[in-house]
Amino acid sequence: MRGTRAAVLGHPIDHSLSPALHGAAYRLLGVDIDYSRRDVDLGGLPRFLATEGADQDWVGWSVTMPLKAAMVSHMDTVSARVETLGVLNTVVHGPDGMHGENTDVDGIVTALGEAGLRTGAADQGRFGVIGAGSTAAAALAAAAELGFREARSYARSPQRAQALLPVAEALGLRLRLLPLDELGGDLAGDELAAVVSTLPPRAADELAPALPRLLQNVALLDVAYDPWPSVLAGAWERAGGQVVSGLAMLLHQAVRQVERFTAASSRPAASLSAEEHSELVARMRAALPR
Repeated sequence: MRGTRAAVLGHPIDHSLSPALHGAAYRLLGVDIDYSRRDVDLGGLPRFLATEGADQDWVGWSVTMPLKAAMVSHMDTVSARVETLGVLNTVVHGPDGMHGENTDVDGIVTALGEAGLRTGAADQGRFGVIGAGSTAAAALAAAAELGFREARSYARSPQRAQALLPVAEALGLRLRLLPLDELGGDLAGDELAAVVSTLPPRAADELAPALPRLLQNVALLDVAYDPWPSVLAGAWERAGGQVVSGLAMLLHQAVRQVERFTAASSRPAASLSAEEHSELVARMRAALPR
């Protein structure tokens, strides 16, 4: 195995649950990977890459805000997904340098699957995304993989949301950009089959009073999981909608990272049997707060 270290990079980083998730996985697998946190902001990224980040004992990094877009230009190679989205959340170190991947998409797809959405259903209606940042781009990719053909973006800044248009076009999605305050009306009009809120904690609280009284089992994935349930998630569930915590997304994107970080190890996670892989996911899930 080429390296023995991995870490989550971002700022602020003290709250990150990634060490608990990855640590549980590597203990189960019996793989010697030391996973830690590294506080790296935008200004400090070049220095980190030139110093500690240049060490040869890394197997990979989980990348969180505010580095998801900034890290892309430093990669030696990127996946087709990252090339389309312009953001990554995973860096894999290998003999050919640093490779960028985005497992947030896998996390969203699998988390929504827990609410009953299945890949490949062509007539699922429209997909809603609250917010216009890096995770919103990943949410659009998830919508395309789930079989949606139309999406709507609800954001405070229409100008910032414009950056999602070429992403949607590349994904084959028809995308409408709408003000944040139009979400309630679209839900009342049965316009949406699923919604992903990508706003930071408490930023979506203001949307709760505008929700319709009946949501007809519309699925919501709220990526903000602290505190949980969020005000939005609580109101959504009371109105009859399906709610998935952002912890589910966090879990499943980390599972994909573990598969990539252990690829060259004595026990690659991607080579586990179905039963063993289920146990891996269960152990990682148990490491999350209740």
